[in-house]
Amino acid sequence: METKQITQKEIRPVNGILMLILITIGIVAAIALIILGAFFLNDGSTAAGVAMLVVGILGTIICPVLYAGLKVVGPNEALVLTLFGNYYGTILKQGFYYVNPFATYNNPAYMNALEKAKAAAASVETEKGRRGSSGSVKVNAKKTISLKDTTLNNGIQKVNDVMGNPVIIGAVVIWKVIDPTKAVFNVEDYTEFLSIQTDSTIRNISRMYPYDLLQTEEHENSTEKTLRGSAQEIADNMKTELSKKVEFAGLEIQEVRITHLSYAEEIAAAMLRRQQAEAVIAARAKIVDGAVSMVKMAIDKLGEEEVVILDEERKAAMVSNLMVVLCSEKDTQPIVNSGSIY
Repeated sequence: METKQITQKEIRPVNGILMLILITIGIVAAIALIILGAFFLNDGSTAAGVAMLVVGILGTIICPVLYAGLKVVGPNEALVLTLFGNYYGTILKQGFYYVNPFATYNNPAYMNALEKAKAAAASVETEKGRRGSSGSVKVNAKKTISLKDTTLNNGIQKVNDVMGNPVIIGAVVIWKVIDPTKAVFNVEDYTEFLSIQTDSTIRNISRMYPYDLLQTEEHENSTEKTLRGSAQEIADNMKTELSKKVEFAGLEIQEVRITHLSYAEEIAAAMLRRQQAEAVIAARAKIVDGAVSMVKMAIDKLGEEEVVILDEERKAAMVSNLMVVLCSEKDTQPIVNSGSIY
């Protein structure tokens, strides 16, 4: 069953200051009518006195109720209102306004914050009774819907990369509400909805890439993306997929950034040894390639300039000696041969 789509309707409410003055004047006038009605009853004008008393009493009852229609909307905030269960409209501009006093606000994040605060307060009271300590719980959410850029710190979670290796990854999401009506009516709690969708997106995208490639010659010029080497591109993919998932809730994803990336503890030591071995192999390969080119250059140079004429056996001995000198990890000790090579 598809969720009913509600189109956002911006309302143009009455100026709140003007209505505040009029309501206050109405209360003062109602009190004055009650006083005048009492005087008229004392003077014998029963009909006029009763009428004034009735109007004055009704005014003192109705006018205070009208104060409920006064609403304050701050900068970069919106107020979504319902009237008797039906969508009434949304106030998108900051200011002090007056709307139908029976119209009520809707902000699931605020209501959930209240419920969590009550549960936390009950827990604090229980702990206070046990330990004799005191504590307080604050609700930071507002009745209005914030349209400001907000940061969601998704923390860290364990996922498997494309090779099945367990990886610890964390990300932050910069987001904001662009359609407060959808945020209120299309999902139960848009903040919790975003958090769950972020977890799902990070897990789905991370399992499509390896953590890192082997440091071998065949992978040196590889264009394959990895979690470690292509963090920005993968974060952009996460942003694209997450944007599609939360568009239904009236949310816009500004940016996704990977803040933490590492192997899981159970394989971190093994992967470190593997990386060290790969680095040693890669370094050795570079050293050997350089040594071979240097030996070849030396032999060719000696032959071209006819410094010395070497047969194949002497060339082999020279190659062996030069390779030992160039590839050895320790300084070689030269030995001067004063006799014949044979």
